[in-house]
Amino acid sequence: MKAFARIDGAWLALLLIAGFTCYVVGLTSPLYGFLAMITLLVVPFFVGRRLKRFRDDGLNGTMSFLRGWAYVILMFFYGGLLFALAQYAYLTYMDKGYILTTITDVLSAPENVAVMKQMGMDEQVNESLHLLGTMRPIDFALDMLTTLIMAGAVLGLPIAAIVKRTRPLTQ
Repeated sequence: MKAFARIDGAWLALLLIAGFTCYVVGLTSPLYGFLAMITLLVVPFFVGRRLKRFRDDGLNGTMSFLRGWAYVILMFFYGGLLFALAQYAYLTYMDKGYILTTITDVLSAPENVAVMKQMGMDEQVNESLHLLGTMRPIDFALDMLTTLIMAGAVLGLPIAAIVKRTRPLTQ
């Protein structure tokens, strides 16, 4: 199970890296921002497909709910480790403040400032931007790793329930 989960975790990491890349480019290009959202929506279907492949190829067509759930959690753990490492490398060596600067520029646009004031969120947005500016790349990477492991535990429940099979198919 671990060997399959490592391989599928690497594929999941590649999908997440592609989504993160689209997000970074999408800060200034709406099409890529849309692709980043599509990538996030594809993740559960991708995980379900890989779990089905594990069930059929690795377990001869039968898999319990708990084994499927554990597999999804392991897949998100391994994929999250690789993705967090890639995100850390990007934020440490390549970003140079690009993400924070771009978000600050977008939120500083006069029309966005007016909307935030109307909603009473201007102080909260300023505090959030200050907090983002003080975070280190390792903090972002560890936060993403934790988020992905928790997402795997939550998403794994319905995915494992759908993909499980207790009786082998008759051929």
